[in-house]
Amino acid sequence: MSDTDRSESRKAVSAPETAPIPKAPPTPPPEAPTARSSSSAEAASPEPASLATPPTPAAIFLAFLRLGVTSFGGPAMIVYIRNMTVNKKRWVTGETFNDGVALCQAIPGATAMQSSAYVGLQVRGFSGAAAAFTGFGLPAFVFVLGLAVLYQIGHGAPLVISLLSGLRAVVVALVANAAVNFAQTTIKKWWGLAVVAAAAAALYFKVSPIFVILAAAALGLALPLGTQKPGGDRQSGKQRTFLRPLLTLVGVVVVALGVLAALDWPLFKLAVTVLRIDLFAFGGGFASLPIMQHEFVDVHHWVTAKVFIDGIAVGQVTPGPIVTTATFVGYMYLGFMGAVIATLCIFLPSFVLLVFVTPYFDRIKRNRFFNRAIAGILLSFVGLLLAVTVRLGLNVTWEIWTAILAVAAFVALRLKADIMWVVLGSIVVSLVVGVV
Repeated sequence: MSDTDRSESRKAVSAPETAPIPKAPPTPPPEAPTARSSSSAEAASPEPASLATPPTPAAIFLAFLRLGVTSFGGPAMIVYIRNMTVNKKRWVTGETFNDGVALCQAIPGATAMQSSAYVGLQVRGFSGAAAAFTGFGLPAFVFVLGLAVLYQIGHGAPLVISLLSGLRAVVVALVANAAVNFAQTTIKKWWGLAVVAAAAAALYFKVSPIFVILAAAALGLALPLGTQKPGGDRQSGKQRTFLRPLLTLVGVVVVALGVLAALDWPLFKLAVTVLRIDLFAFGGGFASLPIMQHEFVDVHHWVTAKVFIDGIAVGQVTPGPIVTTATFVGYMYLGFMGAVIATLCIFLPSFVLLVFVTPYFDRIKRNRFFNRAIAGILLSFVGLLLAVTVRLGLNVTWEIWTAILAVAAFVALRLKADIMWVVLGSIVVSLVVGVV
């Protein structure tokens, strides 16, 4: 099917719009760890009556590049993408976009990045997906890399020490808030608490999060851990598959890994580790943090716990998803090439999964075994995030002002304050304390 044909078929869609579903089984919609709310997307202006002519891959890249420069705020990124692609550009319908968010919330990876790729896939096929994905992620890479360089140069300066002390305290509040959001939307039965407690205890005692996730998925298949039901019967019709470009991409990655293994073993280990992190990061960007901490800090000792917290802070003060913490760690460990490899590998698996799964998602989301497994996985992430909160907190040097700042940040986040303003406010307070 050509891109023009796909555009015409999308114009025929007239089913009622549904609200975007956060990272969880498609129905009913639980929120993702960053408190994405379906009402945010619904608040956008009315959807246009017809779609625009499909843009070129270059136009898609430039549009998402501009959007990526200003996409702060975690959950707000989904709304920004929707406003641009549905209301302003008229590239996809609201219904198509919401279906894409449902898909992105049900597979591993950073939801905002995947949503951009989904839009590109719908309007210009594989090349459009690659253009949107690259354009949206490139600013985050540049900003995080720049701050990583500055961090390595000046992290010992008194003012920088004060700034980092405040940001570390706020990071603890951010992860705690993500854990609470996850708990509110995933714990439906009393025995779900047992899964949460077991996952938290396992990670606290440095059991591999990947083992915990797999065990929780198996438990989800055996027990009704949530209230998820199979998705609706509406189907989007036959969709084009992209096996040839996907196989080409996977082949290139395999060859590249072979070259790295032969020429630079540390880079190879970094690449394989980060690929594995992205493959198991169900639940959005914050869900990757327990796995990152385990791999980067506990297993490989590439960075200290405090440097890892600083990497999370850098991921929050820059546009783009929090998974760019991997970029920061990659630079701290192996310099520029480490940052490049870590960035590519933290995004590639989820991109491949998105493109591969999209044509089959209508069938997948109606499978009760899929929904049960996802329910178990999401419960495990509640416990994993709680354990990460405790472990990060133990690595913060607490003073009266940092404790007050952390509590204030947590309360503000519970009151639905924008993450960007919470982080910026903490930066101002930290700098003032440093100067005084």
